Amino acid sequence: MSGKLYLIPTILSDDALHVIPAYVHEITKTIEVFFAENEKTTRRYLRKTGYTASFDEIPVFPLNVNTTYEEISEYVAYLKAGKNCALMSESGVPAVADPGSNLVRLCQQNKIQIIPLVGPSSIILALMASGLNGQKFLFNGYIPVKQPGRNATIKKMELEARSGVTQIFIETPYRNAGMLQDLLNNCNDATLLCIASDLTGAKEHVETRSISDWKKAPAQLEKIPAIFLLGS
Repeated sequence: MSGKLYLIPTILSDDALHVIPAYVHEITKTIEVFFAENEKTTRRYLRKTGYTASFDEIPVFPLNVNTTYEEISEYVAYLKAGKNCALMSESGVPAVADPGSNLVRLCQQNKIQIIPLVGPSSIILALMASGLNGQKFLFNGYIPVKQPGRNATIKKMELEARSGVTQIFIETPYRNAGMLQDLLNNCNDATLLCIASDLTGAKEHVETRSISDWKKAPAQLEKIPAIFLLGS
């Protein structure tokens, strides 16, 4: 009988362990093999949750953008052998804007039971607090860094936002200020922009304003994780 693959959420902010339900930590204690985006930080996080098993006996294997299909296929063998395993992202929920979806797909193909657990998703939290359309939305991930692709993508997203589909996207924290400036340079004054930063953290801030209003008082974005949303 195959083992189960648990999709275990992690924290978005270092001081927000309280947002993970206690039952998730109890399930984590039963896991025999972990697949993680970053092995070192995953071990550190597990210790913070009260996990006491020895990592000499409980392996943590890497699953990131550099993990090959062949390696992921080998990971499935642990589940086929009957071991309960866990997939963990570096931040938030696994398999959403996360390389772990490849493992989940292989498990689906092999009829292995997949159990998603409750935890924080920065994408959903930002959408909830934005006041923008939550019935129709699109997550675009990271948009191009280089021009002219960057401006073209912003204008395309704005057009879709004006049709009623909220556009959600992210940027590397040190590029937050540049992202905001590009949005102000390319979007119409009436377009709505929400910036959600440090979600669940001590400096959490979510604000939705028109591009016109953002131009009058631009946000001073710190180098912390942020989500951007465009709407109408």
